[in-house]
Amino acid sequence: MEEWQRMSAAALGRGIGRGEIDPVALTRFFLDRIEAHPLAGRIYARLTPGRALAEAGAAAARARAGRRLSPLDGVPVSWKDLFDTAGTPTEAGSALLKGRVPARDARVLANAGAAGLVCLGKTHMSELAFSGLGLNPVTATPPCVNDAAAVSGGSSSGAAASVAFGLAPAAIGSDTGGSVRVPAAWNDLVGLKTTAGRLSLEGVVPLAESFDTVGPLARTVEDAALLLGVLEGAPPPDLRGAGGLTGRRLAVLRTVALEDLRAAPRQAFEAACDRLGGAGAEIVPLDLPDLEKAMALSATLFPAEAYGTWREVIEADPGAMFAEILDRFRGGAGVSAADYVAAWRTLETVRARWAQATAGLDAVICPTVPILPPQLDRLMADDAYYKSENLLTLRNTRIGNLMGLSALTLPTGLPSCGLHVLGRPMGEAALLRLGAGIEAALAT
Repeated sequence: MEEWQRMSAAALGRGIGRGEIDPVALTRFFLDRIEAHPLAGRIYARLTPGRALAEAGAAAARARAGRRLSPLDGVPVSWKDLFDTAGTPTEAGSALLKGRVPARDARVLANAGAAGLVCLGKTHMSELAFSGLGLNPVTATPPCVNDAAAVSGGSSSGAAASVAFGLAPAAIGSDTGGSVRVPAAWNDLVGLKTTAGRLSLEGVVPLAESFDTVGPLARTVEDAALLLGVLEGAPPPDLRGAGGLTGRRLAVLRTVALEDLRAAPRQAFEAACDRLGGAGAEIVPLDLPDLEKAMALSATLFPAEAYGTWREVIEADPGAMFAEILDRFRGGAGVSAADYVAAWRTLETVRARWAQATAGLDAVICPTVPILPPQLDRLMADDAYYKSENLLTLRNTRIGNLMGLSALTLPTGLPSCGLHVLGRPMGEAALLRLGAGIEAALAT
């Protein structure tokens, strides 16, 4: 059983299909591991053992009868605490939502249940999902697997930690500016940012719905592909025959994304490029000066929509919030409607130029995060440091959100350093097939 803690979700599913793994025993194994783990209280906001064991029992019966619902039927996963779970509090890491108990599951959670997945519980997150660091003194701050005194990345902080610490085979998070990819990168996981609008946001506590997306954090690209299918309620992307990189054209994004890199992320990215080139990929440079215009719009677009969504709730009790998060929300208070509309018009123009500049490429690559996970204590003590590190943390991942792309992060082999792979809008299938080839090349 001990090997279950490090197996991929797909491998566990295959074990269930062969009759070698009992879903009930598997679920009990993870629930027991969570209960016994000394850091579990910083990772899980709450468990759902009754639901989990009932779902596992149903999966076991289907497996015995040869009627499994999907390749992941009977596999337990964790859910970020902004996905509505019927009868279980969903509080989005905020005291403002304390005691909020939804009546129905979020659509993606219901889709997962329909595919036989088992809900282990809800993971801690940045308050209302508005931070890339994962620091949350209101509820809990999950640890980074490579340094328990450092933050794990946000806002899907507990989601990443649950997988990295072996307390879930996979996790479901959300990504508005990097909230799947940052914690996945800092905890040496695969993280998939889906295209905005691809997966349902029904029953998902919003941040900025124009950019909000749902995505998995997992051990492998195969897991990410299977989970995409589950969340969408559709067949997963077919990764068969997706091995090599020969003939693939990958562009290194030199505009913005390579600035202010710390030593480890730079070293990891350069080594990854060497391995991809050695595996047959053509590595070419890409400069897109217009991207700088889009990046400058972040301070208008994200806070304005977030504050417009949450203003009444926040201002009814602002003292309940972590001051840094409150400041970020209030940054949208002074954005005029005219400035917001103009920003979107500019962004659409830059998106069109991005599409034109990348038309002959298989993907664009850059470091996922320019820095390593900061120390929790310094973030709490130094306001200027918190702000600068948070903005730098989200800089590269935000490119994918602003350009409206599908995006993937993969571990490079150097701790807490990810490779960011930017695909096309609604191009998740092609991106994951390419990701499987990159994954194999980086593993050599």
